[in-house]
Amino acid sequence: MELREYWRILWRRWWIVAGVLLLVLVGSAVYRPHPTPMFQASMRFTIGVSPESDEERITMDPLYSSYLASEYIADDFTEIVKSQSFAGDVSARLAGQGIVVPAGAIQGFTVSEKQHRILTMHITWPDEAQLRAIAEAASETLKEENAKYFKQLGSEGAEVFVIDPPRVVPLGISLKDRLETPIRLALALLAGIGLAFLLHYLDDTIREPEEVEALGMSVLGRLPPPGWRERLPWNRQP
Repeated sequence: MELREYWRILWRRWWIVAGVLLLVLVGSAVYRPHPTPMFQASMRFTIGVSPESDEERITMDPLYSSYLASEYIADDFTEIVKSQSFAGDVSARLAGQGIVVPAGAIQGFTVSEKQHRILTMHITWPDEAQLRAIAEAASETLKEENAKYFKQLGSEGAEVFVIDPPRVVPLGISLKDRLETPIRLALALLAGIGLAFLLHYLDDTIREPEEVEALGMSVLGRLPPPGWRERLPWNRQP
């Protein structure tokens, strides 16, 4: 079958393809759930350990040993801020302010990363005001309660220095939400084309001279089809 024949089939049943596309487009516009606006709070901080002061315990340069200890602690802290224990402390601090947020929700929406000794924590949340409270509670928890996560540091714990306080920004529409409707329309187009070819396969009406010649008969003449004006009900001849 030539490409012109394919085009002729689609042109004859273009309304099927257009109808499927229109149906999917209207359905996507009406029934598609609107994405929930999301916000993200980001903060950066460093973690350090004070140099040893007891001369009997010094085995190397105190500044160098402090630097190494800070490096190890920073590596561990990237996992601690994602732990259930840290999320529980943040949730308890929020509960003291009258804000109820489950620890599991805080843990699931918290991401941390490390670059040298600088740690960055991102918290994503659908409510902007609540997110600010969560970010502030997380920052205070790191500064005041970090000793419980590192028993080897004693009661003083580590020193947490906030470089950038929590900053809340709205997140844009995700790539999935942007591509959802175009993908649906592409699938609808394929479905419409397939339906048009299926109806052509099931249709036994003869419309072209070539179809008559394919049956072994000769074509003596051809009457042109009526124009669209002649097809109107009030213009039809009895």
